[in-house]
Amino acid sequence: MAARTILFTGFPGFIGARLIPLLLDQDRDATVVALVEPRMVEKATAVASELGTGDRLRIQPGDITAPHLGLSESDWRRLAEDTVAVHHLAAVYDLAVPLAIAERVNVEGTQNVIDFCRACSRLERHNYVSTAYVAGLRGGTVREADLWAGQSFKNHYESTKFAAEVLVRASMDEIPTTIYRPGIVVGDSRTGVTQKFDGPYYLLRTIQAAVGRHSPIVQPGGMTAPFNVVPVDFVIDAIVTGAGDPDFAGETLHLVDPDPITASDLYARMCRAYADRAPAFKLPWGMVDQSLRLSLMRHLLGGTPRESLIYLNHQVRYDTSRATELLGRHGVTCPPASTYVGPMVAFFREHEDDPAFAPLKK
Repeated sequence: MAARTILFTGFPGFIGARLIPLLLDQDRDATVVALVEPRMVEKATAVASELGTGDRLRIQPGDITAPHLGLSESDWRRLAEDTVAVHHLAAVYDLAVPLAIAERVNVEGTQNVIDFCRACSRLERHNYVSTAYVAGLRGGTVREADLWAGQSFKNHYESTKFAAEVLVRASMDEIPTTIYRPGIVVGDSRTGVTQKFDGPYYLLRTIQAAVGRHSPIVQPGGMTAPFNVVPVDFVIDAIVTGAGDPDFAGETLHLVDPDPITASDLYARMCRAYADRAPAFKLPWGMVDQSLRLSLMRHLLGGTPRESLIYLNHQVRYDTSRATELLGRHGVTCPPASTYVGPMVAFFREHEDDPAFAPLKK
C-alpha cells in the first residue's frame, strides 16, 4: 500500500499542536510530516513527544522560504510522491512585522508550498490558512468570495497575507484547495487555554493594569465595531471538517462569529469577569491613537500596542454564508463570544504573571 503523507507547516504552533492529532485520527493510514525550521526542531520534537503520536508524526527540518522547501532533491521527490494533503499554516502573524520579512515568509513561502503542491501527483487537497484581514481597510460587509476590491491595509501582515491568498487563488484551477480565513483567534472556548497573551488579551492587560493601580478602568475609543474573535477549538474543528469533506474543495470560508458582539461589549464583559466592574469612562479614539503614536499612553493601557487597538474601531463585518452552510452540515458552529469570555478571563488570571505567555518582544 502506497504511503499516505500529510505535509504540515506551522508546527509546533498552538493550532498545529492541536490539529495534527485530529488529522491523524481522521486518516488512520496517514503520517504527518511537519516541516520545521532547523532552529525550531528541538522544540517541535519535544511537543511531538508530548502529543504521543509516535512515528505517525515526523519532524522534517526545512524552510518554506527556500526553493524545494529547503529539502534535498531526493527528499523533495520522495515527499512529493507520498503526499496526499498539505496543510499550510506557517506565517508571520506579528502585526508590526517589517515588510521584507513578511514578504519572504508569507508570500514567497506560500509560493514555494504551492510549487510543492503542483509536484504532488496524488494530492487530494491543499488546506491553506489565510485570514479574514486580507480585506484590509474595507468597511461594510465582506463576502467570502471577495478578495481584491482596491483596499489598502493596516499593516504588512495584512498586505502580505492578501498577496499570498492571490497566489493560492490563482492555483485553485489546478490544485484542489480550501482557503480558511479565521478572525482573531483566542483560547479554547471551554477551557480558555491559549499559547500567548496578545491580540484581545491586551485588553485584559489594560484591565489588569488599572486594578493594580487601584484606578478607574478606561476604554480606548468608542469600540463600536464588531469584534471578530473566534475560539481556537472552532477553527480546528472547521479545518478538520473541511479537510475530510470533498465538498469543501474550491471554497473560501470565513471562520468568524456570524453574529459578533461589539468590541465595547466584549471589553465590558472582560471587565466584569476580571474586576467585577464596568469601564469608568471612554477616551476619544483620536486622543488614544495620537498618544500611542508618541508612546504617551501605552502604560495606561497595560502595554497595548497601537497595531492591536486599531482593530477595535474598524467597522467591518465578515459574511459567513458558505462556512455556516458547509460546516453546519457537520454540526460545527462558532460559539458566541458571550459563552467563552469567562473561561478566557479565568485562564488569563491564572497565568497573567507567567512570562511563558507573554508575546515576543519587538
